[in-house]
Amino acid sequence: MRQLIVNGDDFGFARGVNEGIIRAFRSGILTSTTIMANGEAFEEAVELAGANPELGVGCHLSLVGGPPIAAARDVASLIENDGMLPATLTRLMTRLSGRGVQDEHLERELRAQVERVVSAGITPSHLDSHKHSHTHPRVMKALSRVASEFGIKSVRNPFESVLGGALLGPAARARRGVYVKQYAMSAAVSVRARAFKRLAREHAFRTPDFFCGVRLTGLLDAEAIRSVIESLKEGTTELMCHPGVYGDGLERARTRLKQERQRELDALTDPDLRRAIDDMGAKLISYRELG
Repeated sequence: MRQLIVNGDDFGFARGVNEGIIRAFRSGILTSTTIMANGEAFEEAVELAGANPELGVGCHLSLVGGPPIAAARDVASLIENDGMLPATLTRLMTRLSGRGVQDEHLERELRAQVERVVSAGITPSHLDSHKHSHTHPRVMKALSRVASEFGIKSVRNPFESVLGGALLGPAARARRGVYVKQYAMSAAVSVRARAFKRLAREHAFRTPDFFCGVRLTGLLDAEAIRSVIESLKEGTTELMCHPGVYGDGLERARTRLKQERQRELDALTDPDLRRAIDDMGAKLISYRELG
């Protein structure tokens, strides 16, 4: 059986992102999302989750960008001079590799984020991480302890197959340099896949069999999604996406994905894609149904 989870990241990041995710769920093929506890539009996202109970909602754990949820003094080794979490993934990874970040501080911040989501009345369907920081073994170990503490059994497998097809749509062909860069980054972190799988087995986590979306971040369009659908293998595949409604608020937001989010929303709501899924004999599921 071929199953597809379509997960919208960054729920709670901005109002335009919230609106895009809900539209993609109600009128498109999106089945799951992950909410950012430190997002500016977190409260609105919580309300929207309550109004759409069939939408699977997990936690999008953020160690990159934005304010911490834990008290800054309790996670001091994570915090930069401006009082925020590391501004980029590169800065976080450099500090993790140099042992500048304490493991207990990683765990405290992740726990505080999950606690905020749970306290808002959401039972997380799964965990993933902003910028895929849990590809790093230290982050994955902290995430594993927190997930077990809260009884969360499903976690994103953030590693794309190095041998996967190109799956290029018009957006990726027009920006091939961006695609090649993201392909290289995806391939570079694949060496950590074995450690991730070991930790997932140790904690009895459920994970999709396959994952895609990193190489196509900001480049996802209807043709690329169709290519993903037509290449589905037996088992469960997760497609990561970032839909949003483009406007002034999103233009001002601290994200490189702006108009790209609108393009993804337009693609995810293309009725031809649902027909393509049906033609493949595949089934759309959420993380709640991952077994």
